[in-house]
Amino acid sequence: MRNVFYRNPGHEYPSVVGGQGVYLYDSEGREYLDGSGGAAVSCLGHGHPEVIAAIKKQLDQLAFAHTAYFTSEPQEKLAQRLVRHFGEDDARVYFLSGGSEANETALKMARQYWIACGRSEKTVVISRHQSFHGNTLGALALSGSPGRRDIYAPMLQDWPKIEPCYAYRHQEAGESDEEYGGRSAEALETAILELGAENIAAFFAETVVGATLGAVPAVGVYFQKIREICDRHEVLLVLDEIMCGSGRTGTYFAFAQEAIMPDIVTVAKGLGGGYQPVGATISRGFIYRQIAEAGGSFTHGHTYVGHAAACAAGLAVADVIEKENLLDNVTKIGGVLKKTLEEMFADHPNIGNIRGRGMFLGIELVRDRETKEPVSASLGLPEKIKTGAMSNGLVCYPAGGTADGREGAHILLAPPFIYNRDHVDELAGKLKKTLDSIDFA
Repeated sequence: MRNVFYRNPGHEYPSVVGGQGVYLYDSEGREYLDGSGGAAVSCLGHGHPEVIAAIKKQLDQLAFAHTAYFTSEPQEKLAQRLVRHFGEDDARVYFLSGGSEANETALKMARQYWIACGRSEKTVVISRHQSFHGNTLGALALSGSPGRRDIYAPMLQDWPKIEPCYAYRHQEAGESDEEYGGRSAEALETAILELGAENIAAFFAETVVGATLGAVPAVGVYFQKIREICDRHEVLLVLDEIMCGSGRTGTYFAFAQEAIMPDIVTVAKGLGGGYQPVGATISRGFIYRQIAEAGGSFTHGHTYVGHAAACAAGLAVADVIEKENLLDNVTKIGGVLKKTLEEMFADHPNIGNIRGRGMFLGIELVRDRETKEPVSASLGLPEKIKTGAMSNGLVCYPAGGTADGREGAHILLAPPFIYNRDHVDELAGKLKKTLDSIDFA
């Protein structure tokens, strides 16, 4: 008898018993190539000896001490490492157990900052349609993912949302990336003016949209203009890099490729590489100082904030990424993977777009390539692709609602940073075999 409350009670799950490098193994002896790191988590693959050794060493010293009473060396060192990547010496890091907690923390941090400024009327948060920021109720209220929100809608804060910068669907014929990026950003200005800048606390956006759109980066001057709009109207810019951060796009933070700095950024998933649950909310120094100088504490907290073993894992993952120059491999092999997929599926009638950065790639599936007509949600393609891929020895991340939140589908690929060219060929071959068996009609 099983007593687990499964994600999908009607699904039969194989039992995973091992993992090594870029492969996972189940109890029946089947081998699976990891093509998505679960959900963009396993950036170093599985069984990395240095990360495991670091966690064991920390456990021998100390597993847990509540941060209401103590700090710890792993927490302090990992915070210093993240601040160095962030690029502002007085930035501050608040550690959590995952991405939903990190975005909840960012929400509360923005709120308490404005209270500390004496501007308690700034309570509204703007985000984007077809986004996903987490499954806790606050993070889900931020999210523009109907499939995830519908059942909980009566319990959610009804915050405003604008359209994402989604060139494949919304860029007009003859419109340059610069023109479209600028036009797309203007939606934020319009929303702020309609709602009143005096009421707006923050704008949340994924730097590269992950689960809901399938690795969609902004184009042109989008984020530069977003940064300008936020500054002009005194709105905090919060970037969600839960999926696309921690090196996944080729730079440690994806926002580095946009030539901007957010006021708050959130990371998780690849931060601990799957070896421990850990996330982080990183704020610029002025936010921390304002809250501190207001004379109170940050009214927030979770039991496992700054967990010593989790932070030791995060530090070890960061060490390996730097020592092995894995960000270079993310750019190099990510480029090889993208080119391989583009060549393999150049004539596939149901693949409309292949996009992304580094080892964060998305394949948008369509009913008609010429018209971009989305596949119907009624086909249940994500589950069919997931099941088919696993039967072919591949783990990938298919999802639906790509085109408009309801219709459409895509496949998200986020393989471990340690991939080589042979792994690329294996992934592409297994994916082709899977898609060749799917009926898109």
